[in-house]
Amino acid sequence: MKALNDKMDSLLEQLLPELEAIYKDIHQNPELSMVEFRTAQIAADYLARYQFDVSTGVGVTGVVGILKNGEGPVVMLRADMDALPVTEDTGLPYASTKVARDEEGIEVGVSHVCGHDLHVAWLMGAARLFSENRGLWKGTLMAVFQPGEEVGRGAQSMIDDGMMDRFPKPDIILGQHVMVGEAGTVSYRSGTILSAGNSLHVRLFGRGSHGSQPHTSIDPVVMAAATTMRLQTIISREVAPIENAVLTVGALQAGTKENIIPEEATLKLNIRTFNDSVKDHILSAVRRICCAECAASNAPRDPEFIELVSYPMTVNDAIATARVAAAFEAQFGNRSFETKPASASEDFSVFGRNWKVPYVFWFVGGTDPQVYLEAQKADKINSIPSNHSPRFAPVIHPTLKTGLQAMMTAAAAWFD
Repeated sequence: MKALNDKMDSLLEQLLPELEAIYKDIHQNPELSMVEFRTAQIAADYLARYQFDVSTGVGVTGVVGILKNGEGPVVMLRADMDALPVTEDTGLPYASTKVARDEEGIEVGVSHVCGHDLHVAWLMGAARLFSENRGLWKGTLMAVFQPGEEVGRGAQSMIDDGMMDRFPKPDIILGQHVMVGEAGTVSYRSGTILSAGNSLHVRLFGRGSHGSQPHTSIDPVVMAAATTMRLQTIISREVAPIENAVLTVGALQAGTKENIIPEEATLKLNIRTFNDSVKDHILSAVRRICCAECAASNAPRDPEFIELVSYPMTVNDAIATARVAAAFEAQFGNRSFETKPASASEDFSVFGRNWKVPYVFWFVGGTDPQVYLEAQKADKINSIPSNHSPRFAPVIHPTLKTGLQAMMTAAAAWFD
């Protein structure tokens, strides 16, 4: 592995200007979940240029590249491609100004404020370096560019499109994510590293009327407000203090005019858990409370529940994580370290769960080192704009290099 890493490191620096240009282009041209056609074509063309056997349109826009290089393990590297319906406010010279219509037909700003543009650039760079240095490793590299991570459908859509029958079964599946953290560092964890995530859309039904005659209505605004407040007691009063869980009502929508009591209201809520039994209890409690508040308001019908997103927990294989950690220590020294679980969620584990093979997921810091260290010293790390903030802006250097090194290092631990 050392020979491979040493050679790759010398070539990596030469590749960075090209990858920076690719990253900025993708950043300026973000695409929403499941419509990442331009990004997918960029990735596919790049893989084909470096002798990968390329399949496109896997699970709508997914791309799979296979590079066979003799006998050896099959290593899958995954990057997600989709952007968010968020208007960027970073002030960067290469900031996105794109707008698009979301799945509900609403015009929204679109931006890569979760960092998937970096993920794509990292995997493209790793693909090229492995292809151009086939004398240093043996095995099969599977490069997977996945759609729809932000809506929790992309990985499953690729599986449903026959991915497990069409491509070699991996021996290991590897992935990474840029996060708030000192740029130039990588962090990992054995076992649970990311929470399960469940999102629900709840419709509450009332009876509309004139604002001057509330007694003739069944007010869904009051119903929604009471429900929102009561839902907060699930975490504070029904989940044990030693358990970690989050419930957020991210949207409460009702009405069009101040003197009209509307017919209905909607809540959109998000749940994060690290334990399946806790998750099941919270989901059950949400339904119980919503139904009870509607009954208390004398609603004409029960609420309607629609599942928006469901992410499984990401639970890293212990043996595989130890192997990655050892490789990171050799490559990065004290710039790699063990981290705590994060309450973010991913569909990355869907691949490993379906193939029933080990997987490892880790984080790459993307915050300017001086900014991060000053915030850490002042105990204000939470003030740094995080993923999904319109002001989330990873520094290109050294984040681009570190993420590429991490991906190469982890894969090389198997190829060697």
